[in-house]
Amino acid sequence: MSIEKDREAIDAIDLQILDLLNQRARLAIAIAKQKRERASALFSPARERQIFDRLRAHNKGPLPDQGLTSIYREVIAVHRLLTQTMRVAYLGPAGTFTHLAALRKFGSLATLHAVDSIADTFSEVEKGAADYGVAPIENSLGGVVTYTLDTLAETTLRICSELYVDVELHLLANCPLEQVTRVISMPQPLAQARIWLKSNLPRAELVEASSTAKAAQTAKDEPGTAAIGTALAAELYGLGIIAEHVEDQADNRTRFVVVGKHDSPPSGHDKTSIIFSVRHQAGALYRALGVLNDYGINMTLIESRPTRKRPWEYLFYVDFQGHREDAQVAAMLKALAQECLQLEIMGSYPEAE
Repeated sequence: MSIEKDREAIDAIDLQILDLLNQRARLAIAIAKQKRERASALFSPARERQIFDRLRAHNKGPLPDQGLTSIYREVIAVHRLLTQTMRVAYLGPAGTFTHLAALRKFGSLATLHAVDSIADTFSEVEKGAADYGVAPIENSLGGVVTYTLDTLAETTLRICSELYVDVELHLLANCPLEQVTRVISMPQPLAQARIWLKSNLPRAELVEASSTAKAAQTAKDEPGTAAIGTALAAELYGLGIIAEHVEDQADNRTRFVVVGKHDSPPSGHDKTSIIFSVRHQAGALYRALGVLNDYGINMTLIESRPTRKRPWEYLFYVDFQGHREDAQVAAMLKALAQECLQLEIMGSYPEAE
């Protein structure tokens, strides 16, 4: 077939897709109406996970699964916003990795509101100024974000979703690489690009900033200054990407959580987060963790944090696979409570891939 014939076929398919998208939108509006009558949340991470899993299981290519998921994530976000304006708080300013995580989870049409701290992210949701908040909780190289764990211990909000964002770092500037005399970014990106910087800009001054977006803003206004940040920050602040992928390790990822006033129903592939404390006596933590082992629960994260109430007393933050409504998990939690002074379920939610 000629290119013209192929394009005619694509045009016809596009019209079919358009009709089907509008048909899907009408059904989504009808479902949203029923959800409002039942006072149910419109954002349903479990349902989204089920949709993605089913589509990937039926995908025969050549469209890759990752591309398919990206397309449907935006379709779902647009259809959701036909029925409700979704307000989402995130750690700003615009152009940070948390901003990128919020865009990927809620779509480009959601109302995204940048705040100055993780505490403000939670506060905006608690007081109803935002429906959901997005916060970093763990990095594959740098470990947990302790401020997020501490805030989770003090809030009534629940984790309802999670996602991973690859840490792709770029050198942003409005000058050629050979003219760069100063590189600015957060301490973590500077450390994660240490080998690249030593090899390519050994004489450049390294300066710390409060965020990658703040670094981009500075680089825009200062000749000879480059920022390490996201491609999104380059687009938002009018900078060129003068070197791509300056990170030293390509497998670096950050995990983000979405917090709201509810968690998520079971999806079939779930994770649960809890916070607990134990008696200050020999073997107390060993016995508590032994409960998870006794019930065959796979723990994916454990971290201790000071209680902030009394010196040398700690809370333990644990993630494990399974949903709190699963029979085995529910039985485990009941047994675990017997070993704990305090046990709080921070939420059950679909496990990200």
